[in-house]
Amino acid sequence: MKNRPIITLTSDWGTRSHYAGAVKGVILSQIHDAHIVDISHEVNPFDIMQASFILKNASAGFPEESIHLIGVNTEASIETPHIVARANKQYYIGADNGIFSLLFDKPVEDAVELNIIQSSSYFTFSTRDVFVKAARMITSGTALKELGTPYKNLNQRFAFKPVIYDKRIIGKVIYIDDYENVYANIDHQTFRKVGKNKKFFIGYRSDNEGISRISTSYSDVLPGEKLALFGTTGFLEIAVNQGNASSLLGITTEDTITIEFFE
Repeated sequence: MKNRPIITLTSDWGTRSHYAGAVKGVILSQIHDAHIVDISHEVNPFDIMQASFILKNASAGFPEESIHLIGVNTEASIETPHIVARANKQYYIGADNGIFSLLFDKPVEDAVELNIIQSSSYFTFSTRDVFVKAARMITSGTALKELGTPYKNLNQRFAFKPVIYDKRIIGKVIYIDDYENVYANIDHQTFRKVGKNKKFFIGYRSDNEGISRISTSYSDVLPGEKLALFGTTGFLEIAVNQGNASSLLGITTEDTITIEFFE
């Protein structure tokens, strides 16, 4: 039996407005057997960095041929066209506003700039009027090249790349989750490569505030104590066991996180 097509939604629409329901209705009207998955509708408005972090870590677990609709900052322009990118054997549909370069660690397998007549004369709801139609064509077997023209150069954003020195890594906070755990753009591989098993100090806010060991779980410290770990995302996480790290430690998105290594 043929598997039901999986369509996911990631947006900044929230849950009080009609937007998510409207898109789901059109998906079900055009792709009758679609399995719709809400990844998140609570992305901060227009925040492509946050959206990319959420979708990047969620989509990694989805089956091949899943289709991800990105409803964040979707208005098209010459600089930010609507595209479909195929990566990790899945499809991602959205505006090329920099989010695609944040989503993928490797070059995409294929990408096209969409050449689809939208479903209405209004240009403010691209997810409903363009992206769903592209998803329907993909699920019906339309080849990617028939959806538009080849698209080679993604708009680049480099938020997930820290600055690396001989004995120092300077990163920044890229995401704060609902538990107020803080994520920096420093991955475990970079930490090991630069650190070479040396002692270290993870600093934030001021030189005398920080953490000098890596934990393996939140319960490695007592409730209310701070810790650092590399969790399932692969990025450095600063947390407070059974607490809210962002509020308690005064760390916000875009803040600098520095790791100093020493003998």
